[in-house]
Amino acid sequence: MEALVYKPREKSPEIKAPSNGAAKTMKALVYHGPGKKSWEDKPKPGLTKPTDAIVKILKTTICGTDLHIMKGDVPEVIDGRIIGHEGVGIIEEVGSVVSNFKKGDHVIISCITSCGKCEYCKKGMYSHCDDGGWILGHLIDGTQAEYVRIPHADNSLYPIPTGADEEALVMLSDILPTGFECGVLNGQVKPGDVVAIVGSGPIGVAALLTSQFYSPAEIVMIDMDENRLNVAKTFGATHVINSSNEDAIETIMRLTNGRGVDVAIEAVGVPATFELCQEIIAPGGHIANIGVHGKSVTLHLETLWSQNITITTRLVDTVTTPLLLKTVQSKKLQPNQLITHHFRLDQVMEAYETFGNAAKEKALKVILTAN
Repeated sequence: MEALVYKPREKSPEIKAPSNGAAKTMKALVYHGPGKKSWEDKPKPGLTKPTDAIVKILKTTICGTDLHIMKGDVPEVIDGRIIGHEGVGIIEEVGSVVSNFKKGDHVIISCITSCGKCEYCKKGMYSHCDDGGWILGHLIDGTQAEYVRIPHADNSLYPIPTGADEEALVMLSDILPTGFECGVLNGQVKPGDVVAIVGSGPIGVAALLTSQFYSPAEIVMIDMDENRLNVAKTFGATHVINSSNEDAIETIMRLTNGRGVDVAIEAVGVPATFELCQEIIAPGGHIANIGVHGKSVTLHLETLWSQNITITTRLVDTVTTPLLLKTVQSKKLQPNQLITHHFRLDQVMEAYETFGNAAKEKALKVILTAN
């Protein structure tokens, strides 16, 4: 999940005890301030509203946004919060007005919670839902735990088709719709375009995979991690640039005969990568920001004001999840290719070390499986 927009708002307090009289504690990954986390006992969640569901986690993962949280880039996340906003699981309990799901259903958890009724939800802007948006692992407890409470379950869960690959579908919780919506759709990728994706991590690769729906002429991946660039080649990148040992701007200009790229997708979230996008964009081009920016960046209007540039920001809305699910089911999209490491859920601390040292560990996406 990238391109965060923060809208602090009042939330209903979470009831700490389960409502079914079962075990009252569970294990979870808990944030305790920048650089501090632990795998510990927490109260098992219970229903707080009739629209809730309780989901037993089967598989989850770690997002780049979770690393931003751990660095202190997301100050709304408080000490004691259970982290995580992705996963698949089995419904253990539903509220009295939940009509689309029942106990025992196999579901994908959306990283975005949607009431389906407010003005923003009716516009398809679920990320700005008056009683939802990105709240899992942010404003309420998340999915890196044995159980999670899902508000507005009817609109915030998706049924898993029989026989589907669970691990592939974890990628539909966040990274695939994020790369597609915030990068490809916002960037208005078209047939024949030259596209540069700055950042070859999971989100950048998700943008690489889904940009191919629109047949761009060239897709250039830019990163400092040689392993991730090699992976990008196997996923359809036509050119790769290692910006640690070559000048990315000079290389892009050479590839485009001095013109620049039609679409630049920023998928890192640091000032240098946004600056790079501004340097390589062609007149009339689109800069689509996905990255989570914890620091200010410079907007060079002194050079861009006359260039007909469009710059977009977005927090994923997950409106494309049903479409992406169909492409995964038809094998047109195979997101399980993104998975490089597997851990048990109780090995989450080790998994964070691996994911946080992606270059050294050659990690792209990790899967955590419940014991």
